[in-house]
Amino acid sequence: MTRIASFCYRHRLLVVLCWIALTITSIGLAKQYGGPAATELGTGSAQSSQALALFKQHFPRQAADTLTLAVHADRRLDDPAVRTAVLRTVHRLEAADHVASVVTPYQNPRQLSADGRTGYAVATLDVSADKVPAATIKGLLKDLPTGNGVQFALGGTAVDAVETPGGGPADAVGLAVAAVVLLLTFGSVLAMGLPIVTALFGIAVGLSGLELLQNAFPAPSFAPILATMIGLGVGIDYALIIVTRYREALATGRTPHDAVVVAASTAGRSVLFAGGTVVIALCGLLLLGLDFMRGVGLGSAVTVAMTMAAATTLLPALLGFTGRRLAVRRKSAKVPWSARWAGVIARRPVLATVVSAAALLVLAAPALSLRFGMPDASTQPHDTSGYAAQKIITDGFGPGATSTLLVTVELPGADPAAVATEVSRVAGVASVSPAQVSPDGSIAVIAVQPTTGSQDPATTDLVQRLRAVDPHILVGGAAAAAVDFAQLTANRLPFIILVVVGLSLVLLVGIFRSVTLALKAGLMNLLSIGAAFGVLVAVLQWGWLHRALNFPATMPVTAWVPMIMFPVLFGISMDYEVFLISRIRESYVAGGSTRAAVQDGLSRTARVITAGAAIMIAVFLSVMLGADVGVKELGFGLAVAVFVDATIVRLVLVPASMELLGRLNWWIPGWLERLLDSGRPGAMLDLDTVSRS
Repeated sequence: MTRIASFCYRHRLLVVLCWIALTITSIGLAKQYGGPAATELGTGSAQSSQALALFKQHFPRQAADTLTLAVHADRRLDDPAVRTAVLRTVHRLEAADHVASVVTPYQNPRQLSADGRTGYAVATLDVSADKVPAATIKGLLKDLPTGNGVQFALGGTAVDAVETPGGGPADAVGLAVAAVVLLLTFGSVLAMGLPIVTALFGIAVGLSGLELLQNAFPAPSFAPILATMIGLGVGIDYALIIVTRYREALATGRTPHDAVVVAASTAGRSVLFAGGTVVIALCGLLLLGLDFMRGVGLGSAVTVAMTMAAATTLLPALLGFTGRRLAVRRKSAKVPWSARWAGVIARRPVLATVVSAAALLVLAAPALSLRFGMPDASTQPHDTSGYAAQKIITDGFGPGATSTLLVTVELPGADPAAVATEVSRVAGVASVSPAQVSPDGSIAVIAVQPTTGSQDPATTDLVQRLRAVDPHILVGGAAAAAVDFAQLTANRLPFIILVVVGLSLVLLVGIFRSVTLALKAGLMNLLSIGAAFGVLVAVLQWGWLHRALNFPATMPVTAWVPMIMFPVLFGISMDYEVFLISRIRESYVAGGSTRAAVQDGLSRTARVITAGAAIMIAVFLSVMLGADVGVKELGFGLAVAVFVDATIVRLVLVPASMELLGRLNWWIPGWLERLLDSGRPGAMLDLDTVSRS
């Protein structure tokens, strides 16, 4: 880090020009050679994936994407006036680009409700849903008739993509709040701009890399939103920590060159550790065997890696142009509030530890009922056509009408008619369609309508019961795919936790030279993340304040959200932990008592940790302005975890527990210390050594 920082400072113009060239080149390559987004929920070798593959192979025309035109009238649909209105709308749908054919409720009686007042038409597309131009969908939505006692709504994947697009004002809002927080923290426009500029360069290159990687690892359409949110939060935070340490080094009389070296060798090392933890954890998603997650994990990892690279190379170069203009103004003689607070905690460490730990456990308790699922039309904002179409159909045909399960029967292994009869007797089945045999006679497909919707736990249980009916059947369909993905997530999330925690503990022992601090940091991070999961469950599943927080309905936690939350949060928590404990250790090694070291370290870092947390919370909460439910869940969960970590954990639990442990904070077995020293010739480069060099 010392050599890299020194090189970047001395060759600052070259480094800046290289970053500009890299950014322009990567954006150009991404625009020309970027891969397509993933359109399917990959569930590995699960039954739903096998069923889908067979259905596409033997029913290629029926496997095409569709649009659904839902209709509800205050009279029967065969009323002449209603029929005229319906057919007029159907003709407009037939004339739209990429609509191959339309089947109306007048052609298929199964698409007409029992009372005759609700029905739906199915439009088959000649391209995948993501290939339908947004202008086509917007035109169809605009042309939907209103009034005259007839209600029309259009649904489908293509409609959802237009009505609930990613992005929006979130990024701009997050940047604006970050700029305000940085200005208040530094009191300098120049100091405010450096972290933002650094983060934006890293994000631009990272997102370009994501698009290029989609050729090999297709990611869903919301992956760039997640990568931007995570990259913006951690990128500004990393640069903030380095700039803060640089300003402090200038204030001690160091030259700008030496200040850059000290900042990179101390705060920069914290950045590498925290960012490296996030990158490795996100890349670990590649090992889970979930196609849906590979592109998300790898794309987010690349973005975090590039923001980390920008913070440790581009930022030192930019600091070289600022000279001494960023030096900290003369400090006030008044004792900082953080130091006074640390003193209060130190006088009552047992009470502070018990109360803070109990608060975290209470917040985490709802996580015991955590249930995974996937969003669908029922979780869309209620003012969308997609939600209206879903509601019309479920009101007219039953809650499970939009959650059809497709039972694939392998022939000649089983009798389709017998399977259909047995399936109809399973509890939770509302209706069963006659078996449809493929043209080549290889398989038969039976459409099963549940009595419950896809978000209901009873539908998950039904999928499992259907799979036990006959060994020659496969249960698929969108609802079954969501069940499989949720189950795979639940089974493999512990693996992610084990890998991330284990790796982090090993690295923490090396950087802190203490087994106690490493174990304590891991435990506290798990508590803060557990609290975030608990709050998510309370809001989403239990419905606490869900409307005030812009969640349209109660629902399970989106299955991929915890998979992304955990590695990101563990890395962010480690970022703050390393930054805080490193400063405490410096004071302790310099000859201070544990209490004095905690007070000094907290007073030096509280301001920057608070500012960094405020920026991250603002960036993460800004996605709440968007429409994608899963992205909003992730942003809300990350914001809650950062808030808990920066308040309960850093301001109460850390100083209280360190006061209780005393000299045990710095315990490390002699053999382990010798092993660490043997890994590096000479003495280990300690933070206190760097700060006094």
